[in-house]
Amino acid sequence: MSMSKTLLKQNRSVLGIVRDILQACMDAGINGILVSKISQRANLSYGKATHNCQKLIDAGLIKSVRNKRSYIFMITEKGIQVFQEFQKFHDVAKEINVRF
Repeated sequence: MSMSKTLLKQNRSVLGIVRDILQACMDAGINGILVSKISQRANLSYGKATHNCQKLIDAGLIKSVRNKRSYIFMITEKGIQVFQEFQKFHDVAKEINVRF
């Protein structure tokens, strides 16, 4: 990741972080994704990724499933809908040069 992209990610809003986590879960599909991979993909510490994933579970946007010794996170139907709305909002925000 380039330095400018790293600096950009550090200034994300909560919505930007949620979008990045949902994107990672969307990309993983039905196989799900480990929190360590979410942490890498969303550029968050393991603890912050875990904390934010729990918030998204509480909101019904993702779910966790026990798989042997770890938990796999998967996006829910509600999460897919919210992610799609985020994408629409992101596209509009980009057009008017608003970063979130």
